[in-house]
Amino acid sequence: MEKGECILYPCYFNAALTREEGRRVPKTLGAKGPAAADIERALKRLGIPCHTEEHPHPGHWGRHEGRVVVTWTAKKEALIKKVAKNLAVKR
Repeated sequence: MEKGECILYPCYFNAALTREEGRRVPKTLGAKGPAAADIERALKRLGIPCHTEEHPHPGHWGRHEGRVVVTWTAKKEALIKKVAKNLAVKR
């Protein structure tokens, strides 16, 4: 990962997971079964450069959901909230 990049995993936005299982947004902002491609589409709608990779979340290494690498220099939590709101619009 380069400086100025953030990594987002689908589990951050999965409403079916608990905070302990990796969800990082409120359940009301969470999505049902988000995929890395959904996150990538939300970021592209926001005009934020990104690309997907086939790396699993370290805590969920058996799931192979992938991840999204985002060019972002501000706080990661702000990015997560922006993406979650945009995922909610899509669904």
